Amino acid sequence: MSIQTLLSAALAKRQAFLHQAAMAQTDCFRVFHGTVEGVNGLNIDRYGNAWLVQSFHQTLTEDELREIDTVLSKTAALPIIYNDRSLGHSRVLNALSPELQAFADAEQVMLENGIKFTSKLRHEGQDPLLFLDMRIGREYVRAHSQDKTVLNLFSYTCGIGTAAAMGGATRVMNVDFSSFALAAGNTNAALNRVAGVCEFVQSDAFPALRQLAGLAVGGRRKQKLPHYPKLAATQFDLVFLDPPRYAKSAFGIVDLINDYQGLFKPALLATKVGGTIVACNNVAKVNRQDWFASLVRCVEKQGRRVTSHQWLDPHEDFPSFDDNHPLKIVALTLH
Repeated sequence: MSIQTLLSAALAKRQAFLHQAAMAQTDCFRVFHGTVEGVNGLNIDRYGNAWLVQSFHQTLTEDELREIDTVLSKTAALPIIYNDRSLGHSRVLNALSPELQAFADAEQVMLENGIKFTSKLRHEGQDPLLFLDMRIGREYVRAHSQDKTVLNLFSYTCGIGTAAAMGGATRVMNVDFSSFALAAGNTNAALNRVAGVCEFVQSDAFPALRQLAGLAVGGRRKQKLPHYPKLAATQFDLVFLDPPRYAKSAFGIVDLINDYQGLFKPALLATKVGGTIVACNNVAKVNRQDWFASLVRCVEKQGRRVTSHQWLDPHEDFPSFDDNHPLKIVALTLH
């Protein structure tokens, strides 16, 4: 089937969702999830006042882009930014017209459940400034942050932290290694007038988390440790842990397949008794129940227990095969 036919079908399935999004003051969402809806590696999203088309496996032809334009313009006549990311490094390959390039480079503002988020469709990084499949996580945190202290690890542009502050958190600590991401997070806090409760810590997650957990900061064998900000041991009411699939630094290795516990253990130690830790794993081949069982074992090894848990599945604009979402999110309440 043609992209035009598949995209039209995807939009037809989303009519109720699109109406609900408009009622909820949300103008950022996915309208075509290609892996499930017929074109592997093609994602089409609404980001505020623009459509963002991204291809990760094959470059779209001019005819295919015209087909997409024909369908999208019937939903909302907005500029379409196409980012061809079909090579292995995932960097944007294609040039835009001068007019569209200026638009893509400009800072925009989008809305999710009435919260303002900064948007820039082309910037020094690779990914959009808000991961749309994490909307359910932001909604959960906003609903469970009243009068709470919140730790947001691997915070990227601090969408979770901003949602926590909007939910009435008394303190939000956002930790990320990227100054660019934290600057966007600062903008998000300012847009929503919650900068007073938000902190932005530029740090490798390992030393930050180990210090907060009251553990010694170690490093990989024979690796000289670079400078890192000093933090006092602190426990939080709510801890959000959303690491990348794999990352390596002098302080340690993030590996969501083989060693999630290396991050989860200090994160749970930084969680108060009676508090909640929200753990995320975005690796599709990691089995959901096996991963959950490993989290429970890790909690029990620390002499604590899980008193309740809640799975948070992405919304319907991110369909999955057999309801088995690659992104797994579970909120664990700890004693």
